[in-house]
Amino acid sequence: MTQKESPSALNITLKRAIPPHFETNAAFKKIAGSQRNFKGDENSPFLAPRGVFAHGSRLLVSDTGQNRVFIWNQIPSSLTQKPDLVIGQADLVQTGRNEGGSASSKSLQYPSAVWTDGKRMIVADAWNHRVLVWNSFPTESHQAADVVIGQDDFLGNLPNKLGINAAPSASSLYWPYGIAVHEGMLFVADAGNRRVVVFNSIPTESVTPADAVIGQEDFEGRSYDPQNAIWPYGVSLGSQGELAITDTQYFRVLIWNHWRDALAQNANRIIGQMDFESNGQNMFGLTPSPCSLNWCYCSQFYQNGIFVGDTGNSRILWFENLPSTNGAEADSLIGKPDFFTGSEFADTVYGTEKSMYWPFSFCVEQKQLFIADTGNHRILIQDLLID
Repeated sequence: MTQKESPSALNITLKRAIPPHFETNAAFKKIAGSQRNFKGDENSPFLAPRGVFAHGSRLLVSDTGQNRVFIWNQIPSSLTQKPDLVIGQADLVQTGRNEGGSASSKSLQYPSAVWTDGKRMIVADAWNHRVLVWNSFPTESHQAADVVIGQDDFLGNLPNKLGINAAPSASSLYWPYGIAVHEGMLFVADAGNRRVVVFNSIPTESVTPADAVIGQEDFEGRSYDPQNAIWPYGVSLGSQGELAITDTQYFRVLIWNHWRDALAQNANRIIGQMDFESNGQNMFGLTPSPCSLNWCYCSQFYQNGIFVGDTGNSRILWFENLPSTNGAEADSLIGKPDFFTGSEFADTVYGTEKSMYWPFSFCVEQKQLFIADTGNHRILIQDLLID
């Protein structure tokens, strides 16, 4: 990879430039080593990828802008590399929504989160208002899904099955963007219904209803309540059952000590705001800070802490330990020279290739952070130095 191709500004801050009006105790720690970027197939590169997931040697990418999911059986080592499989399109040339026609078991429309354990694969097919499951990991391109969640069949693709004014149910979805799997359970961030639905096991048959709901009193509710996530785009779970829901429209991440607590009580703490009622971009500030967020879409537990994707500020924040209070300061960050620099700064005047730009999602695998650098139409692979 040449120097021109390297996003050289993706560094970890070692010195602070703190405005005189802002006091902070945040301590910068070097958490990242070398990084490189990956643009997908040379002749059919990514367009606004919003989902990325690595498991073992495999890499899955939701090429969201072109309605397809790419699979590499080995983590790519070069700037471009042809995928082993493409899902959602008949070939690498086609990019239309639902292949230019109606929804089917082989089509996708604006896929977002992806997941695999190496044996199965799950895709949040967001604009078809469904989640697709492959009971066995795909072995050929354009392979049909085995299970559909959120619709009565593979042909349906309306919000809550009947349209935008239809009430939700235990078996319907409305813009499901985020997914997570924990101890065999499937969690779906059902953004349009302002809730996260929980399946006690990954469904193996279509039209399986959810077993529990987080954020609403019942499966039929869709209330607007700041005590719960207003726009739950992302969902993540820690090794001990900790739960994080990334609440995009309130510029915050809600955290529970255990996911079961979320069935009956409010979040234990908030990242990005000081209380449940506040919903200011960058805490109503003109610039970012160590404790503010702006259009956040993804969070990921790692070791004793959590990464938070601060998408609107084009950075990823790192909290070495889970915060114990609301509005806590991050310990470090990736993507910007300091905590107070936003998306538009010197390195973006003539383009954003030298800087992370609107990262929508990321995952950690084998001490590497795989980042969907959506605004730059690429995947960043960042080595982590966290012990």
